[in-house]
Amino acid sequence: METQVRFDWAAIADRILSGGEAATAEEALGALRCPDEELLDLLAAAYRVRRHYFGNRVHLHLLLNAQSGLCPEDCHYCSQSRISRAQIARYPMQSRETILAGAERAFQLGAATFCIVTSGRGPSDRHIDFLCEVVREIKARFPIKVCCCLGLLRPDQAERLKQAGVDRYNHNLNTSRRFTPRIVTTHTYEDRLQTARTVQQVGIGLCSGAIFGMGETDEDIVEVALALRELGAESIPVNFLHPIAGTPLENQWALTPQRCLKILAMMRLVNPDREIRIAGGRELHLRTLQPLGLYAANSIFIGDYLTTKGQAPEADYRMIQDLGFEVETRPERGG
Repeated sequence: METQVRFDWAAIADRILSGGEAATAEEALGALRCPDEELLDLLAAAYRVRRHYFGNRVHLHLLLNAQSGLCPEDCHYCSQSRISRAQIARYPMQSRETILAGAERAFQLGAATFCIVTSGRGPSDRHIDFLCEVVREIKARFPIKVCCCLGLLRPDQAERLKQAGVDRYNHNLNTSRRFTPRIVTTHTYEDRLQTARTVQQVGIGLCSGAIFGMGETDEDIVEVALALRELGAESIPVNFLHPIAGTPLENQWALTPQRCLKILAMMRLVNPDREIRIAGGRELHLRTLQPLGLYAANSIFIGDYLTTKGQAPEADYRMIQDLGFEVETRPERGG
Protein backbone atom coordinates (compact mmCIF):
# COMPACT_ATOMS: atom_id res chain seq x y z
CA MET A 1 0.00 0.00 0.00
CA GLU A 2 1.42 3.36 -1.06
CA THR A 3 2.19 5.74 1.80
CA GLN A 4 0.47 9.12 1.59
CA VAL A 5 3.09 11.89 1.32
CA ARG A 6 2.34 14.73 3.73
CA PHE A 7 3.30 18.32 3.01
CA ASP A 8 3.83 21.28 5.30
CA TRP A 9 1.53 23.75 3.56
CA ALA A 10 2.49 26.61 5.88
CA ALA A 11 6.17 26.09 5.03
CA ILE A 12 5.37 26.04 1.32
CA ALA A 13 3.52 29.34 1.69
CA ASP A 14 6.50 30.75 3.63
CA ARG A 15 8.83 29.77 0.79
CA ILE A 16 6.60 31.37 -1.86
CA LEU A 17 6.16 34.58 0.14
CA SER A 18 9.89 34.89 0.71
CA GLY A 19 10.47 34.95 -3.05
CA GLY A 20 11.14 31.26 -3.46
CA GLU A 21 9.78 28.76 -5.92
CA ALA A 22 6.05 28.40 -6.46
CA ALA A 23 4.53 24.98 -5.81
CA THR A 24 6.29 22.17 -7.63
CA ALA A 25 4.55 19.43 -9.60
CA GLU A 26 4.94 17.08 -6.62
CA GLU A 27 3.45 19.64 -4.22
CA ALA A 28 0.61 20.38 -6.65
CA LEU A 29 -0.25 16.69 -6.79
CA GLY A 30 -0.07 16.62 -3.01
CA ALA A 31 -2.60 19.44 -2.81
CA LEU A 32 -5.07 17.55 -4.99
CA ARG A 33 -4.60 14.40 -2.92
CA CYS A 34 -4.41 15.87 0.57
CA PRO A 35 -6.80 14.26 3.07
CA ASP A 36 -10.00 16.19 3.68
CA GLU A 37 -8.99 16.70 7.30
CA GLU A 38 -6.02 18.76 6.06
CA LEU A 39 -8.09 20.88 3.71
CA LEU A 40 -8.26 23.88 6.04
CA ASP A 41 -4.46 23.84 6.43
CA LEU A 42 -4.12 23.84 2.64
CA LEU A 43 -6.64 26.67 2.28
CA ALA A 44 -4.93 28.67 5.00
CA ALA A 45 -1.64 28.48 3.06
CA ALA A 46 -3.37 29.46 -0.18
CA TYR A 47 -5.09 32.36 1.58
CA ARG A 48 -1.81 33.74 2.91
CA VAL A 49 -0.47 33.84 -0.65
CA ARG A 50 -3.69 35.30 -2.03
CA ARG A 51 -3.76 37.99 0.67
CA HIS A 52 -0.12 38.92 0.03
CA TYR A 53 -0.77 39.70 -3.62
CA PHE A 54 -4.43 40.77 -3.63
CA GLY A 55 -5.41 41.60 -0.06
CA ASN A 56 -9.07 40.80 0.55
CA ARG A 57 -10.21 42.32 -2.75
CA VAL A 58 -12.50 40.44 -5.14
CA HIS A 59 -12.38 41.29 -8.86
CA LEU A 60 -15.80 40.97 -10.48
CA HIS A 61 -16.38 39.96 -14.10
CA LEU A 62 -19.66 39.99 -16.00
CA LEU A 63 -20.05 37.91 -19.16
CA LEU A 64 -22.23 38.44 -22.23
CA ASN A 65 -22.82 35.55 -24.63
CA ALA A 66 -22.89 37.72 -27.74
CA GLN A 67 -23.31 34.83 -30.20
CA SER A 68 -24.73 31.50 -29.09
CA GLY A 69 -24.57 28.03 -30.62
CA LEU A 70 -23.94 27.62 -34.35
CA CYS A 71 -20.42 26.32 -33.64
CA PRO A 72 -18.63 23.85 -35.95
CA GLU A 73 -16.33 22.57 -33.19
CA ASP A 74 -16.95 19.31 -31.30
CA CYS A 75 -15.90 20.22 -27.73
CA HIS A 76 -17.55 17.51 -25.64
CA TYR A 77 -18.25 19.76 -22.65
CA CYS A 78 -19.96 22.51 -24.63
CA SER A 79 -23.69 22.92 -25.17
CA GLN A 80 -22.99 25.14 -28.19
CA SER A 81 -20.96 22.61 -30.21
CA ARG A 82 -22.14 20.94 -33.40
CA ILE A 83 -22.50 17.59 -31.61
CA SER A 84 -24.60 18.98 -28.75
CA ARG A 85 -28.30 18.19 -28.45
CA ALA A 86 -28.71 20.61 -25.55
CA GLN A 87 -31.79 22.80 -25.53
CA ILE A 88 -30.19 26.24 -25.58
CA ALA A 89 -30.83 29.58 -27.23
CA ARG A 90 -29.06 29.84 -30.59
CA TYR A 91 -28.57 33.22 -32.22
CA PRO A 92 -26.11 35.14 -34.42
CA MET A 93 -24.07 38.14 -33.29
CA GLN A 94 -26.05 40.40 -30.97
CA SER A 95 -26.68 43.99 -31.92
CA ARG A 96 -24.51 46.92 -30.95
CA GLU A 97 -27.26 48.11 -28.59
CA THR A 98 -27.47 44.74 -26.83
CA ILE A 99 -23.71 44.55 -26.26
CA LEU A 100 -23.59 48.14 -25.02
CA ALA A 101 -26.46 47.38 -22.65
CA GLY A 102 -24.42 44.45 -21.33
CA ALA A 103 -21.47 46.73 -20.68
CA GLU A 104 -23.72 49.20 -18.90
CA ARG A 105 -25.11 46.42 -16.70
CA ALA A 106 -21.57 45.30 -15.87
CA PHE A 107 -20.72 48.86 -14.88
CA GLN A 108 -23.84 49.26 -12.76
CA LEU A 109 -23.20 45.97 -10.95
CA GLY A 110 -19.68 47.02 -10.01
CA ALA A 111 -17.83 44.63 -12.31
CA ALA A 112 -14.28 45.66 -13.16
CA THR A 113 -14.24 43.60 -16.37
CA PHE A 114 -16.86 43.07 -19.08
CA CYS A 115 -16.39 39.88 -21.09
CA ILE A 116 -17.71 39.57 -24.66
CA VAL A 117 -17.94 35.93 -25.75
CA THR A 118 -18.93 34.52 -29.14
CA SER A 119 -19.34 30.90 -30.19
CA GLY A 120 -17.52 29.52 -33.21
CA ARG A 121 -14.07 28.40 -34.30
CA GLY A 122 -12.90 31.98 -34.77
CA PRO A 123 -14.22 35.40 -35.78
CA SER A 124 -14.69 36.62 -39.33
CA ASP A 125 -13.07 39.90 -40.33
CA ARG A 126 -16.56 41.42 -40.50
CA HIS A 127 -17.19 40.45 -36.89
CA ILE A 128 -13.81 41.84 -35.85
CA ASP A 129 -14.69 45.17 -37.51
CA PHE A 130 -18.04 45.25 -35.73
CA LEU A 131 -16.65 44.32 -32.33
CA CYS A 132 -13.81 46.84 -32.59
CA GLU A 133 -16.38 49.60 -33.11
CA VAL A 134 -18.42 48.40 -30.14
CA VAL A 135 -15.36 48.10 -27.88
CA ARG A 136 -14.29 51.65 -28.72
CA GLU A 137 -17.74 52.86 -27.71
CA ILE A 138 -17.71 50.86 -24.49
CA LYS A 139 -14.32 52.28 -23.53
CA ALA A 140 -15.50 55.81 -24.28
CA ARG A 141 -18.60 55.41 -22.10
CA PHE A 142 -17.52 53.29 -19.13
CA PRO A 143 -14.41 52.99 -16.91
CA ILE A 144 -14.28 49.23 -17.33
CA LYS A 145 -11.89 46.66 -18.74
CA VAL A 146 -12.99 44.67 -21.79
CA CYS A 147 -12.09 41.02 -22.35
CA CYS A 148 -13.00 39.22 -25.57
CA CYS A 149 -13.35 35.47 -26.13
CA LEU A 150 -13.81 34.85 -29.85
CA GLY A 151 -11.98 31.60 -30.57
CA LEU A 152 -8.87 31.05 -32.65
CA LEU A 153 -7.32 34.34 -33.75
CA ARG A 154 -4.93 35.51 -36.45
CA PRO A 155 -2.17 38.04 -35.59
CA ASP A 156 -3.77 40.80 -37.69
CA GLN A 157 -7.09 40.28 -35.94
CA ALA A 158 -5.40 40.40 -32.55
CA GLU A 159 -3.66 43.64 -33.49
CA ARG A 160 -6.96 45.26 -34.48
CA LEU A 161 -8.54 44.25 -31.17
CA LYS A 162 -5.55 45.73 -29.35
CA GLN A 163 -5.90 49.03 -31.20
CA ALA A 164 -9.62 49.12 -30.40
CA GLY A 165 -8.86 48.96 -26.67
CA VAL A 166 -9.39 45.30 -25.75
CA ASP A 167 -7.56 44.75 -22.46
CA ARG A 168 -7.59 40.96 -22.28
CA TYR A 169 -8.35 38.02 -24.51
CA ASN A 170 -9.69 34.77 -23.09
CA HIS A 171 -8.58 31.53 -24.70
CA ASN A 172 -8.55 28.61 -22.30
CA LEU A 173 -6.16 25.70 -22.57
CA ASN A 174 -9.03 23.74 -20.97
CA THR A 175 -6.98 20.66 -20.09
CA SER A 176 -3.62 18.99 -20.56
CA ARG A 177 -2.01 18.28 -23.90
CA ARG A 178 -2.49 14.55 -23.28
CA PHE A 179 -6.21 14.79 -22.49
CA THR A 180 -7.17 17.33 -25.16
CA PRO A 181 -7.93 14.74 -27.91
CA ARG A 182 -10.40 13.11 -25.51
CA ILE A 183 -12.54 16.24 -25.37
CA VAL A 184 -12.11 17.83 -28.83
CA THR A 185 -10.96 16.65 -32.25
CA THR A 186 -11.66 19.69 -34.44
CA HIS A 187 -8.68 21.63 -33.10
CA THR A 188 -5.52 20.77 -31.21
CA TYR A 189 -3.86 21.80 -27.97
CA GLU A 190 -1.20 23.50 -30.10
CA ASP A 191 -3.91 25.56 -31.85
CA ARG A 192 -4.95 26.91 -28.46
CA LEU A 193 -1.39 27.66 -27.45
CA GLN A 194 -0.84 29.53 -30.70
CA THR A 195 -3.79 31.87 -30.16
CA ALA A 196 -2.70 32.48 -26.56
CA ARG A 197 0.76 33.46 -27.73
CA THR A 198 -0.62 35.57 -30.57
CA VAL A 199 -2.57 37.86 -28.25
CA GLN A 200 0.42 38.18 -25.93
CA GLN A 201 2.65 39.17 -28.84
CA VAL A 202 0.43 42.15 -29.72
CA GLY A 203 0.29 43.30 -26.09
CA ILE A 204 -3.16 42.09 -25.03
CA GLY A 205 -3.30 40.53 -21.58
CA LEU A 206 -3.92 36.80 -21.65
CA CYS A 207 -6.82 35.23 -19.77
CA SER A 208 -6.50 31.45 -19.96
CA GLY A 209 -7.70 28.69 -17.70
CA ALA A 210 -9.15 25.20 -17.63
CA ILE A 211 -12.21 23.04 -17.04
CA PHE A 212 -12.04 20.38 -14.35
CA GLY A 213 -14.21 17.34 -13.78
CA MET A 214 -14.17 16.05 -17.37
CA GLY A 215 -12.52 12.73 -16.50
CA GLU A 216 -8.94 13.99 -16.46
CA THR A 217 -6.35 12.61 -14.03
CA ASP A 218 -4.61 14.47 -11.21
CA GLU A 219 -1.52 14.57 -13.42
CA ASP A 220 -3.54 16.25 -16.19
CA ILE A 221 -4.73 18.92 -13.74
CA VAL A 222 -1.20 19.63 -12.55
CA GLU A 223 0.11 19.67 -16.12
CA VAL A 224 -2.34 22.37 -17.22
CA ALA A 225 -1.71 24.41 -14.05
CA LEU A 226 2.03 24.39 -14.76
CA ALA A 227 1.42 25.13 -18.46
CA LEU A 228 -0.60 28.22 -17.54
CA ARG A 229 2.26 29.37 -15.31
CA GLU A 230 4.78 28.86 -18.09
CA LEU A 231 2.51 30.65 -20.55
CA GLY A 232 2.27 33.64 -18.22
CA ALA A 233 -1.52 33.90 -18.16
CA GLU A 234 -2.50 37.04 -16.25
CA SER A 235 -5.95 35.77 -15.36
CA ILE A 236 -6.84 32.10 -14.83
CA PRO A 237 -10.51 31.10 -14.84
CA VAL A 238 -11.10 27.82 -13.03
CA ASN A 239 -14.20 26.15 -14.46
CA PHE A 240 -15.89 23.14 -12.92
CA LEU A 241 -17.72 21.06 -15.51
CA HIS A 242 -21.45 21.63 -15.66
CA PRO A 243 -22.64 18.33 -17.19
CA ILE A 244 -25.31 19.73 -19.50
CA ALA A 245 -27.96 17.33 -20.80
CA GLY A 246 -27.43 16.73 -24.49
CA THR A 247 -23.63 16.94 -24.39
CA PRO A 248 -21.25 13.94 -24.44
CA LEU A 249 -20.24 14.69 -20.85
CA GLU A 250 -23.79 14.94 -19.52
CA ASN A 251 -23.23 12.04 -17.08
CA GLN A 252 -19.77 13.14 -15.89
CA TRP A 253 -20.43 13.93 -12.22
CA ALA A 254 -17.10 13.53 -10.43
CA LEU A 255 -16.63 16.68 -8.35
CA THR A 256 -17.23 17.38 -4.68
CA PRO A 257 -16.95 20.71 -2.87
CA GLN A 258 -13.75 19.50 -1.22
CA ARG A 259 -12.22 18.49 -4.55
CA CYS A 260 -13.01 21.91 -6.02
CA LEU A 261 -11.41 23.68 -3.06
CA LYS A 262 -8.26 21.58 -3.42
CA ILE A 263 -8.05 22.49 -7.10
CA LEU A 264 -8.43 26.20 -6.31
CA ALA A 265 -5.80 26.07 -3.55
CA MET A 266 -3.41 24.20 -5.85
CA MET A 267 -3.92 26.79 -8.59
CA ARG A 268 -3.05 29.58 -6.16
CA LEU A 269 0.13 27.89 -4.94
CA VAL A 270 1.24 27.12 -8.50
CA ASN A 271 0.37 30.61 -9.80
CA PRO A 272 0.85 32.79 -6.70
CA ASP A 273 0.53 36.29 -8.19
CA ARG A 274 -2.05 35.59 -10.90
CA GLU A 275 -5.73 36.42 -10.83
CA ILE A 276 -7.50 33.14 -10.07
CA ARG A 277 -11.19 33.29 -10.96
CA ILE A 278 -13.87 30.85 -9.85
CA ALA A 279 -15.82 30.55 -13.06
CA GLY A 280 -18.45 28.18 -14.47
CA GLY A 281 -19.92 25.52 -12.21
CA ARG A 282 -19.06 27.12 -8.88
CA GLU A 283 -22.66 27.27 -7.67
CA LEU A 284 -23.30 23.68 -8.78
CA HIS A 285 -20.21 22.05 -7.28
CA LEU A 286 -19.01 24.24 -4.39
CA ARG A 287 -22.57 24.73 -3.19
CA THR A 288 -22.61 25.93 0.44
CA LEU A 289 -18.79 26.00 0.50
CA GLN A 290 -18.59 28.73 -2.15
CA PRO A 291 -17.26 31.36 0.30
CA LEU A 292 -14.25 29.17 1.13
CA GLY A 293 -13.22 29.32 -2.53
CA LEU A 294 -12.41 32.99 -2.17
CA TYR A 295 -9.69 32.21 0.34
CA ALA A 296 -7.74 30.88 -2.66
CA ALA A 297 -9.29 32.75 -5.60
CA ASN A 298 -9.55 36.53 -5.89
CA SER A 299 -12.10 36.81 -8.67
CA ILE A 300 -15.56 35.55 -9.67
CA PHE A 301 -18.12 35.96 -12.41
CA ILE A 302 -21.34 37.58 -11.32
CA GLY A 303 -24.58 36.89 -13.14
CA ASP A 304 -25.03 34.17 -15.71
CA TYR A 305 -22.57 32.13 -17.77
CA LEU A 306 -22.73 31.17 -21.44
CA THR A 307 -25.79 28.92 -21.45
CA THR A 308 -26.25 28.24 -17.72
CA LYS A 309 -27.55 30.42 -14.92
CA GLY A 310 -25.46 31.78 -12.08
CA GLN A 311 -26.72 32.90 -8.70
CA ALA A 312 -28.08 36.40 -8.26
CA PRO A 313 -25.44 39.16 -8.01
CA GLU A 314 -26.97 40.18 -4.68
CA ALA A 315 -26.05 36.76 -3.24
CA ASP A 316 -22.46 37.24 -4.41
CA TYR A 317 -22.28 40.66 -2.78
CA ARG A 318 -23.57 39.19 0.50
CA MET A 319 -21.01 36.38 0.30
CA ILE A 320 -18.17 38.85 -0.21
CA GLN A 321 -19.43 41.09 2.60
CA ASP A 322 -19.93 38.18 5.01
CA LEU A 323 -16.31 37.12 4.42
CA GLY A 324 -15.13 40.59 5.37
CA PHE A 325 -13.79 41.02 1.84
CA GLU A 326 -14.44 43.92 -0.54
CA VAL A 327 -15.18 44.37 -4.21
CA GLU A 328 -12.15 45.63 -6.11
CA THR A 329 -12.59 49.23 -7.19
CA ARG A 330 -12.30 50.22 -10.82
CA PRO A 331 -9.95 52.82 -12.25
CA GLU A 332 -11.49 56.15 -13.18
CA ARG A 333 -11.23 55.21 -16.83
CA GLY A 334 -11.01 51.80 -18.50
CA GLY A 335 -7.67 50.37 -19.57
